[in-house]
Amino acid sequence: MRSPASREPGGVKLEVIAVNAAEAAAAVRCGADRIEYIAAFEEGGLTPEPGSIQAVVEAVPVPVHVMVRPHSRSFRYERDELLEMAETVRLIRAAGAGGVVLGALTREGTVDEEALKVLLEAAGDLSVTFHRAFDEIGDQPGALRTLLAYPQIRHVLTSGGRPRALEAAQRLRELTELSRGTHLTVLAGSGLRPEGLEAFLRRTGVREVHFGTGVRFGGDPAQGIDPERMQAVKAILERFGTETA
Repeated sequence: MRSPASREPGGVKLEVIAVNAAEAAAAVRCGADRIEYIAAFEEGGLTPEPGSIQAVVEAVPVPVHVMVRPHSRSFRYERDELLEMAETVRLIRAAGAGGVVLGALTREGTVDEEALKVLLEAAGDLSVTFHRAFDEIGDQPGALRTLLAYPQIRHVLTSGGRPRALEAAQRLRELTELSRGTHLTVLAGSGLRPEGLEAFLRRTGVREVHFGTGVRFGGDPAQGIDPERMQAVKAILERFGTETA
């Protein structure tokens, strides 16, 4: 059974990275509205073992979006890699996940639409997030317009082209305004912390945020979910959402 729709956390949704079922469950107990399930956190996230996906899906009552990224060398893929990724997407779909997280670029550093079409065909009715390959694209507004042509792509995970989302508030506001009223939502992530989050929300207008190390003990990807930091993030999101409702 596919995961149900996520809860509304005061109007601002929270996606949290998990590397196993226990972490996913801990994040949801603390208020996560969606899980991004990955392997190899230290490499920016790679495809987890297909056999583990169903366990994560069954561990939580919120959507689980699974990373589809076979290596961390680049976001360019050969034909055989692309076909393998498409098969992985089909396995993720069969496991009952709510979505997939993927992306592909051309050698020129633009959205690889041919690769995207192969992966979207495999995805079927899954929700698709175009991941931070987007942050290697120079013309991000142009890239967003390209992605708007694909209704399956519901999110773009981005730090606005900077190492940390907090450094790209103006770009993220521009992208958020560009996506307003469409099927696609800007999901801001990379380097977000409870500290400075409320000001970031006010400056950008984003309605969904993505947390990884920012809600872990010591900010360490090897450590578990920190309930206190999760609670701090949730309190900010709920307060901000109530004020701007």
